[in-house]
Amino acid sequence: MELPIEIVSTLVSQPAPELVDVPALVKNDPQAKISSDDFKGKWILLFSYPLDFTFVCPTEIKELIAKASEFEKLGVQPILISTDSTFSHLAWQKDIGECPYPWIGDTSLEVSESFGILKEDQGIDFRATILIDPEGIVQSVSVNNLPVGRNVDEIIRTVQAFQEAAKGKLLPCNWKPGEAPLN
Repeated sequence: MELPIEIVSTLVSQPAPELVDVPALVKNDPQAKISSDDFKGKWILLFSYPLDFTFVCPTEIKELIAKASEFEKLGVQPILISTDSTFSHLAWQKDIGECPYPWIGDTSLEVSESFGILKEDQGIDFRATILIDPEGIVQSVSVNNLPVGRNVDEIIRTVQAFQEAAKGKLLPCNWKPGEAPLN
């Protein structure tokens, strides 16, 4: 069976799609906008999830918020995204706690489509984690189906591994910070 090119192609090693004046909740302002240029020179972690006010999503987002200081130490800017509105994100914070990260409200579906994370039959995002390096190149993409949440500690380990790889290091399976690279 031959798969359509969209299924077998990947973002990895390619420039990330540009964000241009994308609606986002920023510091409790649901009418803010963000662009890729706002994050030039930073590692970006695009963290998509299906819907606000659900069951698995708050467990992931609460853990991502709890690890804010670790992401800051690593120089990583998490950006959350779902197809809910920024006003929905703002209301949901009353349940999950204030989010220190920009939070895209992709009601137009444009960002989700450009990153290939849209579950088109439902108009919502898959659980995707996309790591973009400071040069704007996608280094890692992980996509889960809806019922299974991600491990934020593993996301942090993956970030650390790609930051070491950016120094020209080759890292073996199960590498952890502090362990020797292969070269």
